Amino acid sequence: MNIEKTNSPPEATIMSKRPPRNKYAIACALLASMTSVLLGYDIAVMSGAQIYIKENLHITDTQIEILAGIINLYSLAGSLAAGRTSDWIGRRYTMILAAAIFFAGALLMGLAPNYAILMLGRFVAGIGVGYALMIAPVYTAEVSPASSRGCLTSFPEVFINSGILLGYVANLAFSKLPININWRLMLLGGAVPPVFLAAGVLAMPESPRWLVMQGRIEEAQRVLFKTSDTPEEAEERLRDIKSTLGIPDNCTDDNSVAMIKRNSGEGVWKDLLLRPTPSVRRILIAAVGLQFFQQASGIDSLVLYSPRIFEKAGLKSNSNSIGATVAVGFCKTAFVLVSVFFVDQIGRRTLLLASSTGMVISFLILGTSLAVIDNNPDKKLTWAGALSITSVLTFAASFASGYGPLAWVYSSEIFPLRLRAQGASIGTAVNRIMSGVVTMTFLSLYKAITLAGSFYLYAGIAALGALFIYFFLPETRGRSLEDMEVLFGKVAEEKVGEKNGEVTSAFAENRPVNKEDMDGKAELHASGK
Repeated sequence: MNIEKTNSPPEATIMSKRPPRNKYAIACALLASMTSVLLGYDIAVMSGAQIYIKENLHITDTQIEILAGIINLYSLAGSLAAGRTSDWIGRRYTMILAAAIFFAGALLMGLAPNYAILMLGRFVAGIGVGYALMIAPVYTAEVSPASSRGCLTSFPEVFINSGILLGYVANLAFSKLPININWRLMLLGGAVPPVFLAAGVLAMPESPRWLVMQGRIEEAQRVLFKTSDTPEEAEERLRDIKSTLGIPDNCTDDNSVAMIKRNSGEGVWKDLLLRPTPSVRRILIAAVGLQFFQQASGIDSLVLYSPRIFEKAGLKSNSNSIGATVAVGFCKTAFVLVSVFFVDQIGRRTLLLASSTGMVISFLILGTSLAVIDNNPDKKLTWAGALSITSVLTFAASFASGYGPLAWVYSSEIFPLRLRAQGASIGTAVNRIMSGVVTMTFLSLYKAITLAGSFYLYAGIAALGALFIYFFLPETRGRSLEDMEVLFGKVAEEKVGEKNGEVTSAFAENRPVNKEDMDGKAELHASGK
């Protein structure tokens, strides 16, 4: 049975007519995403600082393991609070709050006289990291036009990797100083970015979707006209947002809309966790699953403990192993641009599958080369050491080109507007829990099953993640944010047995579905055909 399409250009034609990038939207996305520098810097700087903290404060490997990884669990509180906070004070001021909290945490860590105060500083910084990690992708997704949303929502990962690189460079720059000073300067360096970030965020507009939620329709309309590719798209985005919130399309009086009690958080957690619709349940599983596999596959163990891996590979001095970690930072920062430039052309799902495949292969090679080194302790196996270092770099490249940025892109764009902030915060919380588990258990894990065994385990988890992506995640490229619930609801219907028609084949192929397809199919059902 064929469905006749009218005025529906093929996807290739649509892509060939892609509008030029909206420079204002790009500037907003860049400023918002810069808050992610905080997370990257703090994770990476601890990889080198821990060497000197251990020696200076005379603490154990277990204490180092806790110190390094606990920030991810601390950030859990920040990410969970960020959803409600951003609905209360707005996306923009939530970013400023994140920068202020992290600034205080960096000062506490850098000036800490002992391990207890250092842990307190990690707690404060972790709250700030949790806020920044959740709010940057949400704001960017809400301000971006559909044609470039994937690219712009990849920006937070660009800045996470930039922060990682800055952390590694700070390790290298201060490593030659006395041990009672060098690690303090490394950690105090984290107090510099928040000052500039807070000033930059003040120049940004508020999210148009949050403004509509507050009844500030005219302000939202002005922002949409600046951040959309065409005036027609701005009007359509405003209509979609109003429709999602149940606001009549002809209602423009801000005071009238503000009197309608909506989106103040009531019932959101129930709608997400206790009584979700089939489409919302599928969206939540997709976001949580993607964030789980992103971290459970071991990226933070690589970033945080790469000096130990390089030491095993044959780089014995602290300065050499720290220098090699800078190469990891450069690699991650460079390859994240693959996602930025191609996500809106190739699609989320394809890049995620390619990324996870590269991660599996890289960790299998790393595990094998480390096993060879372990089994020949009396031999200097230069080729195995070189292969280990190369596979670390290829894993970093594979992760950065797909899984790293796209877990945030995907989970920030799929939730319905009313549930988006809290839904994204749940995904962020899962991400932080798994990051904490991985970083706080890595030293114990490799002592129990060897370094090689640890990376074989991570390879297996990454392989499960690839299967999850293949069987569970539909393609979201080209879909509006307000259309996501329809997309996931339709996918759920396809899973339970709808087999016929053009709409079915479109979803089976994970390509965007034309409105004419859906209308045509509805007409056929109505006519009894």
